[in-house]
Amino acid sequence: MATHLDLEEQEQLDQLKHFWNTYGTLITWAVLLVAGAFVAWNGWQYFQRNKAAQASALYDEVERSAQAGDTARIERALADMKAKFAGTAYAQQAGLLAARSLYDKGNAEASRGALAWVAENAVDPGYKMVAKLRLAGELLDAKSYDEALKRLSGDVPKEFEALVADRKGDIYLAQGRREEAKAEYQKAWSAFDTRTEYRRLVEIKLNAVGVDPKSLTPQTGAASPAKNTP
Repeated sequence: MATHLDLEEQEQLDQLKHFWNTYGTLITWAVLLVAGAFVAWNGWQYFQRNKAAQASALYDEVERSAQAGDTARIERALADMKAKFAGTAYAQQAGLLAARSLYDKGNAEASRGALAWVAENAVDPGYKMVAKLRLAGELLDAKSYDEALKRLSGDVPKEFEALVADRKGDIYLAQGRREEAKAEYQKAWSAFDTRTEYRRLVEIKLNAVGVDPKSLTPQTGAASPAKNTP
């Protein structure tokens, strides 16, 4: 009886050895791959959290520098942000904040540089369009009309169509291209939601170019992403 059991156990052992010899390497690699993927995922999550924390700290530095009005510190902090965390939302926000502070301090060239960087590198389309609108506005102030219009070219998210049209109208009017300005203001007025305060400013502009807004038919359902000029 004992011999029979020993033979049976030996047979099972031989089958197990044969199975392991056939599939053991494959099983080992599968286990290693699963374990490696788990470790890599946890490592990636840690890296992302750590990266976000560092980007947040650097954004705080940009914000403190802006509040202090220290343009040299602003530019250094923004340069670090662009070099280390260019793909983060913090970098896009820092670029917009730095541009505003630099412009207020009279450094228009550096401000335009910061806005151009956000406009060209931002991942978020909202930040990208805000940067383009503000950059076009600063170029308008500098009388760089063609460059301002160029910055507003290309695809525009629907939420920003009214603001882009309004800004184009300003540029055309500054160039003396009254008919083009009129067309853009009409487009902006029709696209803005009737509840948007900014629409009233566009009405004033329309009156200035000889258009009665009451004669226009607004596009129902359109909405603006903001109530103030970017």
